[in-house]
Amino acid sequence: MGFWAAFLFLLVCLPLHAQKKNEAFRLHIKKTNVPIKIDGVGDDSAWEATEVAKDFYMVLPMDTDKANEKTEIRMTYDDKNLYLLATFYHSKKGPYFVESLRRDFSFGKNDNFLMFIDPFNNQTSGFSFGSNAFGAQWDGTMFNGGNVDLNWDSKWISEVTRDDEKWVFEMALPFKSIRYESGVTEWGINFSRLDLKSTEKSSWTPIPRQFPTASLAYTGTLVWDAPPPAPGVNFSVIPYVLGSVSRDLENNADTDYETKIGGDVKFSLTSSLNLDLTVNPDFSQVEVDRQVTNLDRFELFFPERRQFFLENADLFANFGYATIRPFFSRRIGLGVPIQGGARVSGNLNKKWRMGLMDMQTSSIDDTGLPGQNFGVLSLQRKVFSRSNINLMFVNKESTNYPTENDSLRSLYPRFNRNVGMEYNLASPNNLWTGKAFFLKSFAPSQIGNGVTQGAHLEYFSRRWNWRVQEEWVGEDYTAEVGYVPRRGYVSLSGYFGHLMFPKRGKILSHGPKLRSTYFFNESFITTDYLNLLEYGFDFIDRSNLKLFVGDEFVRLLSDFDPTRLGIADLPAGTENRWQAFGWEYTSKPQSLYTYTFNGRIGGYYENGTRTSLTTEIGYRFQPYVSLIANLNYNHIAMPSPWNTNQFWLIGAGADITFTNKIFFANLFQYNEQTKNLNVNSRFQWRYSPASDLFLVYTNNYFIAPLEGRNWGLTLKLTYWFNK
Repeated sequence: MGFWAAFLFLLVCLPLHAQKKNEAFRLHIKKTNVPIKIDGVGDDSAWEATEVAKDFYMVLPMDTDKANEKTEIRMTYDDKNLYLLATFYHSKKGPYFVESLRRDFSFGKNDNFLMFIDPFNNQTSGFSFGSNAFGAQWDGTMFNGGNVDLNWDSKWISEVTRDDEKWVFEMALPFKSIRYESGVTEWGINFSRLDLKSTEKSSWTPIPRQFPTASLAYTGTLVWDAPPPAPGVNFSVIPYVLGSVSRDLENNADTDYETKIGGDVKFSLTSSLNLDLTVNPDFSQVEVDRQVTNLDRFELFFPERRQFFLENADLFANFGYATIRPFFSRRIGLGVPIQGGARVSGNLNKKWRMGLMDMQTSSIDDTGLPGQNFGVLSLQRKVFSRSNINLMFVNKESTNYPTENDSLRSLYPRFNRNVGMEYNLASPNNLWTGKAFFLKSFAPSQIGNGVTQGAHLEYFSRRWNWRVQEEWVGEDYTAEVGYVPRRGYVSLSGYFGHLMFPKRGKILSHGPKLRSTYFFNESFITTDYLNLLEYGFDFIDRSNLKLFVGDEFVRLLSDFDPTRLGIADLPAGTENRWQAFGWEYTSKPQSLYTYTFNGRIGGYYENGTRTSLTTEIGYRFQPYVSLIANLNYNHIAMPSPWNTNQFWLIGAGADITFTNKIFFANLFQYNEQTKNLNVNSRFQWRYSPASDLFLVYTNNYFIAPLEGRNWGLTLKLTYWFNK
């Protein structure tokens, strides 16, 4: 009890009330009556009367001085739009570095500018907008005080110009495209710049180097001369029409021709709360999942990519931990058509956020699967300066449920429910973070009526960082709409690390980190552990290297084939222990040719050995073409009957961006472990803001003998109508 008493004291009683860190940084914005042309030139007279945010602070390589590269930001507004003009001078001559013209680019591989706005000034949620030096746009929603979800898209326009001395970014953001509280005259705001020529990342407000510039704890304040205009009625209809042709060769099916019509509706209930409706949704244009080599004993996680589920997704998806999620939206519509759904999400006021979702899927006559309704309610209440308390309820209910067929009732339970509470700690200066949660599941039978809980506390300063965490998942706990790959365990984990900063040389920082994870069954008998000793190096040129040695123990909880090739299973209860060492290296992003190289060499099950080598090689013809190749090789040597096995996973991609509105992405994947070869091509033309034409082709083959499995071609058109 001593540990828990100390833990709860730290979690709740840390200094949580404090003045906003960068309260003194204030940018005043005034209304203009002069038209502004968005052309990336910035010569409109409206900009002459604006206040300038300048004298940026360096964040990287070191946060102890002002930035060397000069940046100037101006803002104004009218009745419809918020405007921004940003000018980025550079003292070091040389080319600009960009990966491509694709929207929502990789931050660390581009010369770029990002704006972070916190309309509720709660240092927890908001929006991010920006661009790279060639005009590729970036936009996303912000959550958890500094995370950005780039899956969210909105309607706004921007232009970029460049010369030898500077690049200029100009944007117009409609007030209808964001959510904010009416009548408020102060928003949180910050601006971030990455200049790869000088390897300098800078921010308008000072931010400790261990935190991202997106950290809302360190925003300044945007001071309006009057409350920003109420967005009024914001009503959008986003229909789609689709035609496709496909064939399942594996089952010798006939060619299938399909046409579909459906769409979404967006309606602002208030200036900060949105209603989304979807009818007969289609997600055929969604980026295909990356294949992986699977040597894991438990279910793998693949992220949600469907647009309808992504706005304010943190309200639904971030409860619990990565492996204890009561709600995982990919469970909805898994091989089953979605008939329709509704979602209400956003801010009720400065303290409260809400997410309410209801989705209905069809029944499947061939398997007897009944129609299913998925309901989720999430409420979030801000407490102290940046912490919050969450409540969640998840309900999966079968409709038209079979009342007489016992086999179907055991195969498809009538309902599964989860209810839980969570406390998220975030100190005013972001040094301390933590979480504590409890979940209870409900089901028709005893199996399914269980509990789970977890908690952690983390400290993250410039030189020292550590974390302690515990989890307990009961054997009877179930989350049919969640992601909980493992049950019936107690886990203790944590890490402790230290960084050192040389005063000169090519190494920016280096230091050790010790990680440990222990799993026990509910009788506290050890079933797994992993201890890792790491040593990392971050270099001035933004490349990095990590070396590690590990000690691992596994007692199998169920039969398991350690090759995943279907050769033979090790029986449950088998105990194995081995050691391994490895490395991870990432090259500097400024080169046209980039690469990562990871490796692991060591023991494996049954006193065997496993060597795993992974590399990613990229080359870009900036800004139009980005080529990438991924290679993963595994060599496993074990006694009979497994013997020696080796298999490759090869991926190759060509991302062609003709403009910042026309994209052509191609992905080739060869997975020797699953005997599958996949080709996916996706053409996208954003012919109008948030409106697209897609042409998607996919084909899967058996590797040996090489023969088709299935293929498909889809043409889809969407358009965003605004009122």
